Amino acid sequence: MNPATAFADTKADTQSSQQEFERKLDRLGEVAIRTGLGLAPGQQLVMTATLDALPLVRRITEHAYKAGAALVTTFFTDEESTLLRYRYGADAGFDTAASWLYDGMAAAFKEGAARLAVAGGNPSLLSQEDPEKVGRANRAVSKAYRPALELITRHEINWTIVSCATPAWAAAVFPDLAPEAALAKLWDAIFAASRADLTDPVEAWKQHDANLHRRAATMNEKRYATLHFRGPGTDLRVGLADDHLWLGGGTTAGNGRYCIPNMPTEEVFTTPHKDRTEGTVTATKPLSHQGTMIEGISVRFEGGRIVEARATKGQEVLQKMIDTDEGARKLGEVALVPHSSPIAASGLLFLNTLFDENAACHIALGQAYSSCLKNGDKLTPEELAAKGANDSLIHVDWMIGSGKIDLDGITATGTVEPLMRQGEWV
Repeated sequence: MNPATAFADTKADTQSSQQEFERKLDRLGEVAIRTGLGLAPGQQLVMTATLDALPLVRRITEHAYKAGAALVTTFFTDEESTLLRYRYGADAGFDTAASWLYDGMAAAFKEGAARLAVAGGNPSLLSQEDPEKVGRANRAVSKAYRPALELITRHEINWTIVSCATPAWAAAVFPDLAPEAALAKLWDAIFAASRADLTDPVEAWKQHDANLHRRAATMNEKRYATLHFRGPGTDLRVGLADDHLWLGGGTTAGNGRYCIPNMPTEEVFTTPHKDRTEGTVTATKPLSHQGTMIEGISVRFEGGRIVEARATKGQEVLQKMIDTDEGARKLGEVALVPHSSPIAASGLLFLNTLFDENAACHIALGQAYSSCLKNGDKLTPEELAAKGANDSLIHVDWMIGSGKIDLDGITATGTVEPLMRQGEWV
């Protein structure tokens, strides 16, 4: 082949690949606004992202304005600047958070703004930093963010989370690939999981959403009192809250907008009773928490509370997390995901909770979702607690499901029914 012809073909292939990437990126921005967020004409949008996510943020912003947004306000974080704090910041400063910023976000949500987070940071950003400082900084942020978080966990506003491939994240997921190849491969995985690689992702999400609602309806008909997980290192009984509701897929927020909070999502989930979890459970995937990796998590519950907690890596960070407050040692969510979910089928460990939690059944320590209780949005904090809903500054999901996990549902009368065998719905 003529060298000039070969060069031209290569250039054409590169241009074609770039054009296809741009189309998928645009579809992701569109589906984030139209399907994930359900943005209303005239509504404001508050978005958060890292600097590496700028190309996706611009696509999302474009589709937000096309959907009639009144104003899009984006807050960017710079991971290198975060590291500078740990290298040079005064010790006393780690008990400080930008409360003025979080107060402003809460005020925006109360005035009707929607919330969109673009995830994709370095999963190990703070792994080499002082766990004591990391724990203090996380606690300060949790306290400052609480007013805004309550509006989100009560689903009073429409909100969603989508992901953006970044160089540091790609390098963690594909450490053996060259940087450009790793980034391209991670983007492919995100597009596939978010259905942005399909010709009509909006319609595909409608069908998937309907399937999740059917599964949640089946679980609500069953009215199990307890879930029993069994597998390697796991023998866990999770009692469910009184008047609990199973949810899956999208939901109508308190402001009347229909949204799908997590994109991707493969789970049906509900609220456990804060005092009715017993037994031991071992994590089946590492947890990336606030820039640190926690691996080999194994805990024991008594009376709903963690009484023993171990990790093969990140033990100090795990301990600081569950010491955040009394509710941090109790469950606020239990979610069921089949091992054959598209995220699990990809064979990838994303090191990102948004993805990894949709590859496996999982539990969450901390704050419960009041929307997972009958009339939960109308109950006072005292009434929610009486039904078993947990209260905490944190909400941290970690994965306990795999192809080796069996799950039974136990009724209030003690009848045991198989729900999952080897990670799959019976």
